[in-house]
Amino acid sequence: MSQLVTSPSLKEFFKTLLEEVIRRQRVAVAETTEFYLVNLLAEFASSDKLFSKGEDGRSEQEPLAVLYHRSLQQQRDERIRTLRRLGDVSLYQAGFFSGALREGPVGPDYYIQMGGAAYGQLADLAPAAGFAAVYRELSARFRALVEVLGEIAARGLVSNGPAGALKVYESWVRTGDDRLERVLVDAGLVCPKGMPN
Repeated sequence: MSQLVTSPSLKEFFKTLLEEVIRRQRVAVAETTEFYLVNLLAEFASSDKLFSKGEDGRSEQEPLAVLYHRSLQQQRDERIRTLRRLGDVSLYQAGFFSGALREGPVGPDYYIQMGGAAYGQLADLAPAAGFAAVYRELSARFRALVEVLGEIAARGLVSNGPAGALKVYESWVRTGDDRLERVLVDAGLVCPKGMPN
């Protein structure tokens, strides 16, 4: 993402990009939810935040089912933290890595269901004065927000150069996804439907 170099801050960069994609996809979210998403994107921009430390000190990715099972055994405050992590990781991975998830043992729908349910439970547990409304909205609009993050990921890949653009193009050819086509059209890599090549 070459724009990262010129952007005053990572959060500002993601805020601008998120606002643009949300507007384009016509996904209405509250300002506090948008703020939450910007912080999530900035936090997970560092890949070590996406992983947990194993007993041997190495980074590992905990399965969503393990996180959920752990949350059922925890007291309220710990349960809130675990459900938030479950929702955040599910949202980010389903948005940014949906292509890889399609080829794995569980697909994007599993992440969407687990993440949406985690945010729903979190909304019930969180104090009303806190982020309960944000978690409720994240739960209700989870699938739409996955699509928003998917477009952000595709735009980032295209702006990274030919290898990233090729990945987006291959994914578009395989899936026929209109959002991926729009990213490629905006980058000048393919002609819009109905236009001669």
